[in-house]
Amino acid sequence: MLLNLKAKLLGAMFCCLIAVIATMVATRYQAPIMLFALLIGLSLHSFYQQGNIKAGVDYCSRELLRFCVGLLGVRIAFSDIVSLGITPPLIVMISMLLTIMFGVLFARILGLPKVFGVLSGGAVAVCGVSAAAAISTVLPNNKSQEKYFALTVIGITTFSTLAMIFYPIVAIHLGFSDQLAGVFIGGAIHDVAQVVGAGYSISEEAGDVATYIKLLRVALLMPIVMMVFFAYREKDSTMSAGVSAFIPGFLIMFFILAFLKNIGLLPAWFIDVIRTMSSNLLVVAIAAIGVKTSLKQVLSVGWRPVLLMAGETVFLASLIIAGILCFY
Repeated sequence: MLLNLKAKLLGAMFCCLIAVIATMVATRYQAPIMLFALLIGLSLHSFYQQGNIKAGVDYCSRELLRFCVGLLGVRIAFSDIVSLGITPPLIVMISMLLTIMFGVLFARILGLPKVFGVLSGGAVAVCGVSAAAAISTVLPNNKSQEKYFALTVIGITTFSTLAMIFYPIVAIHLGFSDQLAGVFIGGAIHDVAQVVGAGYSISEEAGDVATYIKLLRVALLMPIVMMVFFAYREKDSTMSAGVSAFIPGFLIMFFILAFLKNIGLLPAWFIDVIRTMSSNLLVVAIAAIGVKTSLKQVLSVGWRPVLLMAGETVFLASLIIAGILCFY
């Protein structure tokens, strides 16, 4: 237990060091801090492979990240959410369903198994790796499932990281307001971490809206898993044992903090402390994600799975952009 704690501390300290360096460099050049944290982390992936920091990096990229996102609830004002109206959530939900359907169809066109299309399409549409993990528990059990899951994790992590870098540029190029940029970022990027990083790299308003839209997608994870379960109706499915492990506790924390803030139970000084803490810890979590990501691994999976996930990623982003341009 002490060895495990030591390993976690080493990895966490490593990510904190990257965060400090990224903050210094970004402040010096007036650039997005989270982007620098990600890029510096990517350049130091070789340290992750050595193993002595792996536990701490994994902890920062998962548990710490989810804790930080939960804390972001103090940033959300219900009045801002009401001002979005019903259109953005509808655009996002319809786009999610169409993306999963597109994944299944495109997988069959490429000669890939249908289950891979469901797995990757669900991961792109909902919340990345967590969605893939939850969906995999209700898919038919076979020897290929672990391989498809591994491919999905590698591909989704890579495309989500690329989206974090390039989608803010796309939003600015299309002339989206901060609010609409948040809708696009929150609706189109796969993982929560990258949504937060991309959103707040534009502005606080864009980050707040992106976080809300993204957590709306996360909240739809369980209904989508149930749909997949009933579509396959596998008797040996491990749904009852597996899905519960992926219920996002940070989602509950997020909405509780948002509720308490908006009814006036949280003092202003407490809100300021939480906002500062969440911002600083998010830089650490983004650095950890960069350290974990290996671009070399992606090259080993073949071109068809990569093309499938790239197609799903572009398809989802295109639907969100089309919805915004049509209704705004």
